[in-house]
Amino acid sequence: MKKRLFLNLFLVSILFMFIFELPVFSNGLSSEGLPEFNELKITLKSVVNEKNGGFGLNMWAVVVDRDGIVKAVAFSGNNRGDQWPGSRVIAAQKANTANAFSLPNFSLSTANLFSAVQPGGSLYGLQHSNPVDVKIAYRGSSKKKGTKKDPMAGYIIGGVNVFGGGLALYNSKGKIIGALGVSGDSSCADHNIAWKVRHKLKLDFVPAGISPDKNDNIVYDITDGKSSGGWGHPACSPDAVTIAENFSKTHPVRVKE
Repeated sequence: MKKRLFLNLFLVSILFMFIFELPVFSNGLSSEGLPEFNELKITLKSVVNEKNGGFGLNMWAVVVDRDGIVKAVAFSGNNRGDQWPGSRVIAAQKANTANAFSLPNFSLSTANLFSAVQPGGSLYGLQHSNPVDVKIAYRGSSKKKGTKKDPMAGYIIGGVNVFGGGLALYNSKGKIIGALGVSGDSSCADHNIAWKVRHKLKLDFVPAGISPDKNDNIVYDITDGKSSGGWGHPACSPDAVTIAENFSKTHPVRVKE
């Protein structure tokens, strides 16, 4: 009788896990050194108040660890309606993409992928791989979105996004530990904001990349709809372009210890 009761309880617990989709927890190693909610929110708010070459809108930011598990979700406004609601999931997509397609010795930002995924590009079709898990993206109470208890936290969101705003995170030893995604303005401003946030978090020890400066900065080399290097991103505004092109002076990537 006791064995049967135990078995029934065990089966119920398994069923409960599948129904309610309990979060996935990593072993702690992959998320070492990632910013927690408060640090992410404060940093995002400070950067949004700067000139970033966009419309000056409020933003969403998402951090994932190396396993793709969402660790923090924050917004810069006073409440969740102060920034585009759809940008919450887009920010998560960007974080997932930058993490998924960056390596210990080579980083690709989401901005770097724009031209490569166009018809005839070297990575055409990539944008259709790794779809967002919509059950995770839209689960839970809306009141918790962008808080310490955001319903995405602890889960793998998935998704591929191919315009500016997603950057891999590298610690002071040059180890990739996850990625950051931001969304809520023009894609060029999104990239600039993500770049500045990563810089302030001191997680920009980028080992290499495809930009002229050999990092994962956005590349503006599209003429007549064609990227000369194959990794270009459309220009959204002259200010956004100037800000990004000056990052080597104003917000240079760091050299690992």
